[in-house]
Amino acid sequence: MESKLGRPPLAYPTESVLIRTSLFCLCTYTAFHNMTIQVAVLCDAATDYNGKLNLLGTFDTIYAPQLPQQHPQCSVAIRIYFDRGEEGSHLLNLNFVDEDGQPIMNAIQVPVDVDFPSDATFISRNVVVNILQLTFSKAGLYSVDLSLDDRPLSSIPLAVKDLAQKTE
Repeated sequence: MESKLGRPPLAYPTESVLIRTSLFCLCTYTAFHNMTIQVAVLCDAATDYNGKLNLLGTFDTIYAPQLPQQHPQCSVAIRIYFDRGEEGSHLLNLNFVDEDGQPIMNAIQVPVDVDFPSDATFISRNVVVNILQLTFSKAGLYSVDLSLDDRPLSSIPLAVKDLAQKTE
C-alpha cells in the first residue's frame, strides 16, 4: 500500500498506535519503548520556555502566489515523552521531502539528551527547529519525516497549492 506521497508508508513496530489529525501526530511504540510523540507540527514560530512548548500559527497548507515559492520562515515543533527506560543520548532526524521522497533541504540532526531526576518516572523534551528561506519548486504534497535513533516516528504533512487554482 502506498501513501499519498507516492511511497510506502512508514513501517511501525507491532502493537504501535498512530493517531493523526491535521495538526497533531501521536505515536506510541510498545514494541521498542514507551516513547510518545505528544506534538509534531509545522508552525509560524515556536519556543521552548522552561520546558513549555509555545506554538504560534500551526499550518498544513501553503497557498503560493507563484512557483517556485520561497517561504520566509517556519518552525518544526516537537514534544516527545520518554519513560525511564529511554534515559540516555538520542539523535532526532528531520527530513523535509517532496511527494517523490526527494529532500528539499539538507537533513537536520538534533541531539536529544534524556536525563531523569531521581524522583521522575517520565520526562518530556521539546525540540524546535527554525527553518529560513525554504523553497518549494512545485505544488504538491510534502512532509517532514521524523526518526529517532534511525527508528521512524512520524511524518508531518504539508500541501503546497497554487493560489491561482484556489480562486478559480
